[in-house]
Amino acid sequence: MSRIADLPRLIDALPSAERRIAHDLFDTTVVTGRVRVPLELRAWAEEQFGSVQAVEEQQVVRVTDRWTLDGAIFSPLRGSRPQVSASASAFAQLVESTKGDEFCHPETGTPADTWGRIHGRRTITAANAAKYEGHHGVVIFDRHDPLAFDEETVVDMLEVGRAWAERGHAEDQQASAYLLIWNGGPRAGGSIVHGHAQVTLARTHYPRVERVRRAAAAYGAKTGRAYFPDLVALHRALELVLTEDRGVTTLATLTPVKERELLVVGRPGMDERDPAFAGAVARTVLAYRDLLGVRAFNLALHRPPIDADRATANGWEAMPPVAHLVDRGDPDRTSSDIGAMELYAAPVVGVDPFRVVDALRGRLSG
Repeated sequence: MSRIADLPRLIDALPSAERRIAHDLFDTTVVTGRVRVPLELRAWAEEQFGSVQAVEEQQVVRVTDRWTLDGAIFSPLRGSRPQVSASASAFAQLVESTKGDEFCHPETGTPADTWGRIHGRRTITAANAAKYEGHHGVVIFDRHDPLAFDEETVVDMLEVGRAWAERGHAEDQQASAYLLIWNGGPRAGGSIVHGHAQVTLARTHYPRVERVRRAAAAYGAKTGRAYFPDLVALHRALELVLTEDRGVTTLATLTPVKERELLVVGRPGMDERDPAFAGAVARTVLAYRDLLGVRAFNLALHRPPIDADRATANGWEAMPPVAHLVDRGDPDRTSSDIGAMELYAAPVVGVDPFRVVDALRGRLSG
């Protein structure tokens, strides 16, 4: 059974083509941190971390994408740190106490965009009352509980979000950089409990999306190969791919932004509403909730500009739609899952991506 600490050995054992991709894409280091546990603390160490030896010799793995500079520091013991929890039912009580909020009656409780509302099968749009973009909307779910979604809701969110963007682009031809984000609950940044996603349409892409486009172009110029197919091929070779269907791949990334990050990677030129892609995103989010027990998460859709001319220029033609999904921790815990390291250095991750794949392999239908 592979572990993230085995990554250098696993890379060295790959066939030459995949090994070259690994070295071209990632910088990987493993170090051992050592401490001395006093006698008085040994019982606590055993109870909290499983053994004294696990504390006294700790392997820490650092993986950095040489091109995007995304990176993660894997420290398995971090996931076993003592945590302070609020009431075990605090989140459930919050959901119940906020029923009837403005998103429960969106036609009268929320403003509309200048072009009106998009009505889906399970969602409806509204204008965001507190914008951080010129075109900034909300896709509101038909269920109040932010965890009470199904596959149809997720697919409808993708379809309605894109319809909103198309309507905005028709009104403002210069705006074609479309972003969809879903903050799954207050722990994940949702200021309103009721289930909803957010959509923006800008004149240029946000820095993190643009950084990936530039990195992919630089990688292609340097290696003569395409960045995203190589990224998928390496994760496949390391057995970190969960599903592959009609050109859509779901994988556990080696450079997660935080715990249990999964990517759904489509084909260049693919529309995020394509049933293969939308279905994969929906099934992945459902697996997060139902199989991994995740109760707070962030999802972001990265894609090229929606304007056809811009989408086929400046390297955007090589970029597929990519959905990022990350666990944000237990909503009943009082401590934050991010700190100064995540904001100003690199994410510190306590969950091994190989363990994530082990938990989902064969259970995430495609």
